[in-house]
Amino acid sequence: MPDAPLAQLTHRLRAFAAERDWDRFHTPKNLAMALTGEAGELAAEFQWLTEDESLRLDPECRERVRQEAADVFLYLLRLCDRLELDLVQAAFDKMDLNARRYPADRVKGSARKYTEYGAGE
Repeated sequence: MPDAPLAQLTHRLRAFAAERDWDRFHTPKNLAMALTGEAGELAAEFQWLTEDESLRLDPECRERVRQEAADVFLYLLRLCDRLELDLVQAAFDKMDLNARRYPADRVKGSARKYTEYGAGE
């Protein structure tokens, strides 16, 4: 489905990197490291906020969060593209696994990890 938005973004991101001769820098290791750094920048936006403040970001902070979330997304998408991973299928597969690990009738309202109540793989 090459016209899907995620495929379009992947192709645009691939072309963007190719036009700048960045493929040699976009190794899986480097992309994973960059992704980690961007995830840290995203987390930093919430570091000193209360739970309530984190739910009601002011416009400037909301824009910074939006930009950092985009950076995380783009690096993850680029990493998956370089490794030829289908990110959407991986997400569906992970949701299926999580449904088995966290059956609603056993974990509803609980934040415990599946290993704490003996379910899952």
